[in-house]
Amino acid sequence: MARKRDTQPLNPVTVHREFFGVPGAVTVMAVTVSVVYIWYFSCNAEAGCQLPLTGARWAHIIAASADYRAYLSLDAIIYYTLWWSWLAMLYFVIPCPVVQGVELRNGHRLQYPINGLSSFLVTLGVALLVYVANGPKPFLWIADHYFQLALASMIFSTSQALFVYLYSFRKSPLQNDSNEPVMLALAGNSGNPLYDFFIGRELNPRIGLLDLKFFNELRPGIMGWVLLNVSFAMKQQARFGFVSNSMWLVIIPQIWYCIDTLLFERKVLTTMDIVTDGFGWMLSFGDLTWVPAMYSLQARYLSFNPVHHSTFLAVLIAAMALGSFLVFRLSNSEKNAFRRNPNDPSVKHLEYITTEAGTKLLVSGWWGMARHINYTGDWLYGLAQCLATGFDTPMTYFFAVYFLVLLIHRNYRDECKCRDKYKKDWVRYCERVPYMFIPHII
Repeated sequence: MARKRDTQPLNPVTVHREFFGVPGAVTVMAVTVSVVYIWYFSCNAEAGCQLPLTGARWAHIIAASADYRAYLSLDAIIYYTLWWSWLAMLYFVIPCPVVQGVELRNGHRLQYPINGLSSFLVTLGVALLVYVANGPKPFLWIADHYFQLALASMIFSTSQALFVYLYSFRKSPLQNDSNEPVMLALAGNSGNPLYDFFIGRELNPRIGLLDLKFFNELRPGIMGWVLLNVSFAMKQQARFGFVSNSMWLVIIPQIWYCIDTLLFERKVLTTMDIVTDGFGWMLSFGDLTWVPAMYSLQARYLSFNPVHHSTFLAVLIAAMALGSFLVFRLSNSEKNAFRRNPNDPSVKHLEYITTEAGTKLLVSGWWGMARHINYTGDWLYGLAQCLATGFDTPMTYFFAVYFLVLLIHRNYRDECKCRDKYKKDWVRYCERVPYMFIPHII
C-alpha cells in the first residue's frame, strides 16, 4: 500500500521533547544504570540488604563499582550474545501465524511472527535437557554471575541502541520512492543526537524481517527474567537445602506473568511502545537490562535471605496476587474483545460513547470503574511479590515504587494523547468515568 499523500510531512521535526529534553535523557540514563549498580553492591549475600546506606557502605559501593575488572566478564558477554542470538534464530525458524500491525503514517502495515510462546517452550525444553545432563550447575553459574550478565546486557543494549540510531539514517527499503527516508518516531526527530539516541529515532527498525523493537520487547528480557528466577530458586536450594514458600510466592506469579505476556503477544502490537515510541536506548536498555536485572530482585534477595511465612500470610499474599492478576487480565481482555468486535456476545451489553473520531470508548464494565483499571491490577500484582519478601528491608520494595512512578507517567502520556485526539469527547468521557485507578477514590 502506498503512503498516504497529504500536506503533512512524513517525519515532522520533534518540537516537544519528553523527559525535559537532553537533561532529562542524561539523568534517566545515569540514574537507571546507577540503580542497577547500587542495588547489586548494596544488596547481596555479603553486604546484606539494609537501609540507610551509611558513608562506609557508599564508599564500598563506589570502590566496588570502579573495580570493573572484578565483574567485567568476557564469558558473560559471549553467553549473553548467544542467548540473544538463540532467540533471534527461533524468531525465524518456528512456524507461526503472521499478523499485521496497525496502519502506519505511510499507509503500510508491518507483519509480525507470533511465536514468542513457542520460542519460550522450546527454550524451556532445552533448559530441561541442560538440567538433566548437568544438574543445577549451569543455573547456579547464572545466579553467581548475575551482575556480570547484567553488565553484559548493558553493553549489548547500548551497542544495539547506537546501531539503530545510526541505522535510522539509511533509505527505507519499504518505499518505492527511494528518496523517502525511513519512518521516524514523532518524538525522536529532534535533531539532537543524544536525545534522539535515548528516545529512539526510528519507529520500527528492522534488519530484513527481524523487527528489533518487537523482538526485544518480549523475548530476551522477559525470558531472561524467568531464567534468573529459576536460577535464584536453585541457588536457595543449594545454599540452604530448601526452597522457601516466599520464593514460590515470588517466582510462580512472575513466571506466570511472563507466560501470560507471551500468550497475548499479538496485543503488544497496539501498545504505545510499538505504535508510538521509537526504538532507542530507553527501550533497548529497559527491555534487555532493566526488566531481568531489577524485576528479579525479590528472587535474588530470597536466594541469600530466605523468608518463611505462616500459612495464613502465604495464602493472603497468594490471594492478593491472584485477585490483582484477574483485574489486570479480565479488564484487558474485555477491552481487546470490544476493540475486535463490539457485537461479541461477551461485550455487546457494555455501554460506550462514540467520539467524532469514530472511536468507541467504554463507559461500563471494567472500564466504567476507572479509566486505567488495568494499571491498578498490574501494580497490586507486583506489590504482592514485594510483600512475599517480608519486612526486613525496604530495598525489595523498589519494584513497587518504581512501577508506581512508571504507571503514573504512562497514565499521563495516555491522558494527554487521548485529550489531543478526542478533544471535547474526552471531557465527556471523563465525566462518565471520573476515576483513573481506583473506583470512588482516585
